[in-house]
Amino acid sequence: MFFYSAALAWRHARDDPRRALRLAVRLALRVVPGRARPRLTKWTRPTPKSHETADLRTLLALLTGTPAPARPARRAGPERVPMRGTPTTPEQGEGHPDTRKPARARVLHFVTNSLPATQAGYTVRTQRIAVAQRELGLDPHIATRLGHPLAQGVADARPECSVDGVPYHRLLPWVPTRGPVQEIGKAADLAGRLVERLRPSVLHAAGNHMNAAVALELRDRYGVPVAYEVRGFLEDSWLSRDPARTEADEFYRLTRELETARMRSADLVVTLGEAMREEIESRGVRDVLVVPNAVDDSFLEPLPDGAKLRADLGIAPGDVVVGLTSTFYGFEGIGTLIEAAALRRDFALLLVGDGPERPALERRAAELGVPAVFTGRVPVDQVRRYHAVLDVFAVPRTADRVCQLVTPLKPLEAMAGGIPVIASDVKALREIIEPGVTGTLTLPEDPEAWANCLDRLIYSPKRRSEIGQAAREWVAENRTWRTVTARYLGPYREIASAAS
Repeated sequence: MFFYSAALAWRHARDDPRRALRLAVRLALRVVPGRARPRLTKWTRPTPKSHETADLRTLLALLTGTPAPARPARRAGPERVPMRGTPTTPEQGEGHPDTRKPARARVLHFVTNSLPATQAGYTVRTQRIAVAQRELGLDPHIATRLGHPLAQGVADARPECSVDGVPYHRLLPWVPTRGPVQEIGKAADLAGRLVERLRPSVLHAAGNHMNAAVALELRDRYGVPVAYEVRGFLEDSWLSRDPARTEADEFYRLTRELETARMRSADLVVTLGEAMREEIESRGVRDVLVVPNAVDDSFLEPLPDGAKLRADLGIAPGDVVVGLTSTFYGFEGIGTLIEAAALRRDFALLLVGDGPERPALERRAAELGVPAVFTGRVPVDQVRRYHAVLDVFAVPRTADRVCQLVTPLKPLEAMAGGIPVIASDVKALREIIEPGVTGTLTLPEDPEAWANCLDRLIYSPKRRSEIGQAAREWVAENRTWRTVTARYLGPYREIASAAS
């Protein structure tokens, strides 16, 4: 809290000294000994502290009406720009009768974190969608979760910033909130000012349920329809990170119920793949829109020369290099790849990224005598330099439920560069890889199966080249951001018209 308040105060001291003085007074009043805390309304009453499960119970109780929060009366929403004139397919370009003067209808996105403070597949997807929506005639704006990025320890208190022309709005309260109920209310208060100023036609929340809750609260206040984009299943990710956890755990059950409730409440539900759509529909949600992960056109350009970076990394010119770019979580299965490398010992291993499993993976590689190169996290704009070093891209995900359902972004980026991909044979990865044509699938969590499959690729440069080329052509035809983002336009118009 001290870091958060100090960073926010510094920004106000620089930009508005009088506001900084008011903040100092408010902070002083909060720490005066013996001063009673002000009573909170029903909407902002604190939830039990220091226990995530208690927070989830409180949120679920509010959803089921026991007790119900006091909601403000719906305000007369500002006039919105109609969702008309935007193309329905990427082929309808300039000169089409519906796109000569496209309406710049606004979409206000709600996300957990964002570039430039956080680099991850989640934040890259947010940015690429926004850029593609702008190219398709919309005016996207993005609001980050309450307190971001100060709450994550990033000393950037700007209320707004721009990334490649996309405006990002930070919801920064004077002081941190005391629980999820208060967080939703405060975020809605701050984001309400954006709604009044920007007049969005659609509110587009990306997982998790907290972002959806803020958007749905704003719908109650202003009547703006909500699209909820399910980018993963939080409860299954939580389950996969500790073998002692089970689906019977209360945290798992409550999180699943909350996510399902937000899906059912939204005017439109979006997700990333067919396996995810089937899971969502099994929860009673219908007409789920699939907008899969994709790549920027720049990933389809020829890869740069990787010779210098290869030398800098200590990899010999003739070595075959197998590797990946990833966040190092247990369900990514990177340990399987290290054990496969120990069985073959005829290729170099390049592991690009960081995460909680990295120390354990480094120890395992040392125990097995595998000379793996761990680079740490690299900037998004440098990823293709590392792709240029690879001969084979690996996706050794485990058979966990989260891996069966959620399709990752990273293999698509490698495929766009013509790098042959070998991946675990799980349901979500079958959606992007046709075995023997656009990639290779093998058994998850089986180092010997991985070693044998890698062996066939390593000793057949012709096969690697054919698979890589076929993968690149498939991505170019089916998985560019402009192509997939066009899928939003028709459903956006439908929910905006229904809300008018």
